Amino acid sequence: MRPIPDDSINRDTEHARRWAAVVARDPAADDAFVYAVKTTGVYARPSSASRLPRPENVEFFTSAADAEAAGYRPSRRASADQSAVATRHAAIVARACRHIETSDTAPSLQELAEGCGMSPFHFHRIFKTTTGLTPREYAGAHRAARIRQQLNNSPSVTDAIYDAGYNSNSRFYETSTKVLGMKPSDYRSGGVNADIRFAIGQSSLGAILVAQSARGICAILLGEDPEKLAHDLQDMFPRANLLGGDAAFEQLVATVVGFVEAPSLGLQLPLDIRGTVFQQRVWKALLDIPPGSTVSYTELARRIGAPAAVRAVASACAANRLAVAIPCHRVVRSNGGLSGYRWGVERKRTLLDREAGQPD
Repeated sequence: MRPIPDDSINRDTEHARRWAAVVARDPAADDAFVYAVKTTGVYARPSSASRLPRPENVEFFTSAADAEAAGYRPSRRASADQSAVATRHAAIVARACRHIETSDTAPSLQELAEGCGMSPFHFHRIFKTTTGLTPREYAGAHRAARIRQQLNNSPSVTDAIYDAGYNSNSRFYETSTKVLGMKPSDYRSGGVNADIRFAIGQSSLGAILVAQSARGICAILLGEDPEKLAHDLQDMFPRANLLGGDAAFEQLVATVVGFVEAPSLGLQLPLDIRGTVFQQRVWKALLDIPPGSTVSYTELARRIGAPAAVRAVASACAANRLAVAIPCHRVVRSNGGLSGYRWGVERKRTLLDREAGQPD
């Protein structure tokens, strides 16, 4: 008799364990898998009160998305279950976010997961699905916002560092330039010593201004009037040193212009992205939209786990300073209409046509 491979034994054991959870209608298993019924073509979560199918007609999937990719559809009860699960997940993540925001130091993944009664793996997956950020990224963005606020309000840089949750000066200074884009004392004085180089060129979309801080490209602005673009940059960084670019910087501008002409090629340059935690969530989601694709504002809000925040998502898109590099032009109305582009609807249409391979 041929021996049974170990992986077959493992699969059978896992199948039996999951089937036992379905029979028990165990809600604790809802985050781990769904089951699909071959004879009906639908899937549900383990805790579903649906009539139990015959075990030989069942197969299991890690997620609802995997079940749908295999051709199954959610049952009517599964749709209600998904809504309830999404609500439960939102409450779990909201509680974890409050814990992060009120802790003196960033909690570990293990601590956050235990506080929610979940494994670190499942908690990490739910948190990222709901917020668009990992717990570490959320904690970092929140602490960066706190240090900016404290530098403006505290009597000294040292007080601001400790009030923002850093337990030592040295630990903060190791990352201060990355967090603030400049030295803390310079940020505290309104960025008065920060150098930002810029130059204005021409593209098929009109004038283009490219600016670079010590961290990377901090602005890509489009328009008809070069002088207005320069004033816009000054308004963005009112106390920084705005310096004209040299020959090397002109080459960088040429690289950005080439990217604007062919966005699908990508821009392999570091970006200096500054914004609120919510704005960064939106911008991060924008970076996940591939060239040639579009999403609606409603879908983008759903992707970051804030389905009711459609207007706030639109505002975050409008606050984007990095035209094309952060592709807010790939967001459209629910009916496919173009609107709300900071640099004009015609430029938005041109960019989308280029990415779709259509002539200008």
